[in-house]
Amino acid sequence: MQQDLNRVIEQVSKEKGIDKSILISALENAMVSAAKKTFGHQRKIEAQFNPEIGEVELFEAKTVVETIQDPDIEITIGEARETLDPEAQVGDELLSKLDTTNFGRIAAQAAKQNIVQRVRDAEREIIYNDFKGREGQLVNGIVQRFEKKNIIVNLGKTDAILPEKEQVPRERYRQGDRIRGFIVSVEMTSRGPQIVLSRTHPGMLIKLFEQEVPEIYEAIVEVKGAAREPGGRAKIAVVSHDPDVDPVGACVGMKGTRVQAVVQELRGEKVDIVHWTPDQAEYVCRALAPAKVSKIIIDDDEHGMEVIVPDDQLSLAIGKRGQNVRLASRLSGWKLDVRSESEMEEETRRARVSLGAIPGVNDMSAELLYQAGFKSAEEVAEADLETILDVDGIGPEKAETIYKSSREYIAEKRRREEEEAKAAAEAAAAAAAAPAADGEAPTEGGVAGGDEAPAAGDEK
Repeated sequence: MQQDLNRVIEQVSKEKGIDKSILISALENAMVSAAKKTFGHQRKIEAQFNPEIGEVELFEAKTVVETIQDPDIEITIGEARETLDPEAQVGDELLSKLDTTNFGRIAAQAAKQNIVQRVRDAEREIIYNDFKGREGQLVNGIVQRFEKKNIIVNLGKTDAILPEKEQVPRERYRQGDRIRGFIVSVEMTSRGPQIVLSRTHPGMLIKLFEQEVPEIYEAIVEVKGAAREPGGRAKIAVVSHDPDVDPVGACVGMKGTRVQAVVQELRGEKVDIVHWTPDQAEYVCRALAPAKVSKIIIDDDEHGMEVIVPDDQLSLAIGKRGQNVRLASRLSGWKLDVRSESEMEEETRRARVSLGAIPGVNDMSAELLYQAGFKSAEEVAEADLETILDVDGIGPEKAETIYKSSREYIAEKRRREEEEAKAAAEAAAAAAAAPAADGEAPTEGGVAGGDEAPAAGDEK
């Protein structure tokens, strides 16, 4: 019986991975709690595990006094010297062993619950510490059950949750299916550690390539970024730190085996591998593949790029429901506006006509303004003088003339537009009021004044 407790502590320690000192402390606390329920909460009781006899011993502490005021925590000097310590002095605290044979069933149950709770808390702490440093890693598990639309995944030691928003659309699982997930977060809650998984995170794509491509694991090839539309398409940017290693080829693998392994794990999600380059314009061109790009206009202030593609490449560049351009934008970090060459030509023509309409602006000045980013007379009128002065090829005198004439031109244009709009509104109001002014509403058949319409065949 005594050795059983030692064996139980050893067994639980190994099975749960909990330090024996934590289990012994839990036992001692449980016994103290149970003893106080049996003997009274006001008594000073201590517990100590004795490994030699495999038993938790209980002791009651009492203070030696001349006259007892509280018999639960005090003992007279005479009694103390007689029963506990012949050399006891007033003020000493003496321990006496308690008899635990009469522990009640309720007290024993309370002790058991206390131990179970302490073991559970220790287990939770160990699991939390085990997973806390593993955010951003892949884990394998088995689908345990479904809670609403969330999937509970058994990771062996504990369960994790795969929320609905982190699941790939159209992926379906059944209880008992094997599943791989990306650890997004590990938090300690009142119910224990909560491990949140994802199958939509771009990090999952990166980790899958790390597993399949030794060059990435060995840091010869570096992943610069990834973007996904889960279940549809993904793009990953890679660069090689060894001139003899092709990063795209390394990721594709012999006959596409490496990339196919990633695609298979992502249930058919297509993956584009982009060769990263520090030249941002070139990088965007590669990110928009398979579409070919004719021209790129960079706007550093807005951190955007205007991408011009041949007319027959427009739908390819934009992709199905804008998917290709969205992924390229996320991968590169630039706002992308994709347009066809014919659309750009038409916009250029309209811009040059608008700029050329400003008094004092000839074809050359209009071209210089257009190259500087102005696309209409309105934009020139709204700009300040310093901005126009910054346009290459336009001197201070010319800039001042353009600044004034553009504002006058736009002011006059808006005044004319307002007058035309006012005249149109007055004409419409007059037309609407005309039938009422005649004093007679049109009769059925559309003829006013009461005269009958000529019958078919009648002479006019």
